[in-house]
Amino acid sequence: MPRKTDSNVITADALTLLLHNQHALGAAIEEITQWISGAGADDVADNAIVALETLDANANAITEAIMRLRQC
Repeated sequence: MPRKTDSNVITADALTLLLHNQHALGAAIEEITQWISGAGADDVADNAIVALETLDANANAITEAIMRLRQC
């Protein structure tokens, strides 16, 4: 069984903090998107939704990387 190295733990911890930041940014974009959509700027809101989808996809990949690092 592989051993956790200090560098893996440090990397996983840093990625976890970045992931928390990514979730916070996603929540902020979602709030702004709802406000923009309510103001009638649906094209802008649609673009923001695409950005949110990218954040979600990347968050999943980051989460998987964190889990792999924590297992080593």
